[in-house]
Amino acid sequence: MRRYFGTDGVRGTVNQEPMSAEFSLVLGRAAGHVLTRHLGHKPHILIGKDTRLSGYMIESALCAGLTAQGMNVLLVGPVPTPAVAYLTRSLRADAGVMLSASHNPAGDNGIKFFAADGFKLPDEIELEIEHCIDHLPPLPPALEIGKAARVDDARGRYIEFLKSALPRGMRFDGLKVVIDCANGAAYDVAPRILRELGCEVVAMAASPDGFNINRDCGSTHPERMTQRVVECGADIGLALDGDADRLIACDARGQIVDGDRVIAILAEHAAAQGGLTGGAVVTTLMSNMGLERYLSGLGLAMHRAAVGDRYVLEMMRDTGCNMGGEQSGHMIMLDYNTTGDGLMTGLQLLLAMSEQGKALADMASDMPLFPQKLWNIVMPVRRDVMADDAVCLLVEQAEGRLGGNGRVNVRMSGTEPKLRIMVEAEDETLMLDVGESLVEAISARVC
Repeated sequence: MRRYFGTDGVRGTVNQEPMSAEFSLVLGRAAGHVLTRHLGHKPHILIGKDTRLSGYMIESALCAGLTAQGMNVLLVGPVPTPAVAYLTRSLRADAGVMLSASHNPAGDNGIKFFAADGFKLPDEIELEIEHCIDHLPPLPPALEIGKAARVDDARGRYIEFLKSALPRGMRFDGLKVVIDCANGAAYDVAPRILRELGCEVVAMAASPDGFNINRDCGSTHPERMTQRVVECGADIGLALDGDADRLIACDARGQIVDGDRVIAILAEHAAAQGGLTGGAVVTTLMSNMGLERYLSGLGLAMHRAAVGDRYVLEMMRDTGCNMGGEQSGHMIMLDYNTTGDGLMTGLQLLLAMSEQGKALADMASDMPLFPQKLWNIVMPVRRDVMADDAVCLLVEQAEGRLGGNGRVNVRMSGTEPKLRIMVEAEDETLMLDVGESLVEAISARVC
């Protein structure tokens, strides 16, 4: 059983366990000990963060724990999560850490580890670190502690990496782009790279103050972006989340293009150029059945993984697919990066538009979407609800009512004490009736 690590690192409310300065220091010591033992040499670890006020406190505490245990630390400051994955590889670090709670409000924060190859730390290493937290080893001698140094050109390195994923000489002159930076980690790099590539840029939510990350902006609140696109006559709107690993887009009419349709557009474009491996894409249990049907019409398969980008990535590696993603806007393109990258996704959308000579509204425009709704039930504590036979029976009965023309998915959030219930069906009235009845029945059972 995991005590601290969820599906996406350690996460919580700041100044409450486990997201406190004290815990961060202990976690640094435990991680430093475990990683040093596995590597057999004095390792280097890279730390990046988003723009939350608490990032300074957690960075300092984690750095103190890591250096106390003998690790050398490279501090890269505010950068997107995918930049940490890339820079860990580029700077030849032995591991990387991102301090972020992604799309959560400013009062939350998180600590996510990457291995030297830029992929997330293996489960067994995370479990070793958890065990070590409760059984801290002795500190090394005084002259064997590590040191910390700042990397000043981290953002510039990441921008050049993003450009390297485009054809040589490719520019987007003439395209007007609204970019919503969520007052987060990409507040600087996102407008910069778009301008350098020739776009006319309208930047939004690009003035972080430590408190306003994700506040009424970004991929979870794209309404202002869509309005701005229409008002200024932009060709496309791009909304990132706080750590810029996910993207929600909109077309020139202000219509949302979610992760499922982005997958359809990019998969179709890559397949036409012979760049899609495995003959399929990987999505999650939340992806719309309309996407599955659309891809099937293109001769492409769709594999469904459990919800969470780490599970999408695992299935991609198992099936030989180089493209996968989530409805929420996480897109993983293994040809370029080892984790979800919102800016990379946005640039690939611009590339597809430019090479096809089409507006975003005209791409995958005939993809049908089944009516779908997600309900959240707040639980007193996180527990395995699907181990309850009575709950399983309720879900089975709900699926039976859909008659094979819809789906039901019930799961616990990987980071919060919430039960998420998704119902999807061709008939919206039936979908809502089945969903509301199921939520009521499960709530009475588990709350």
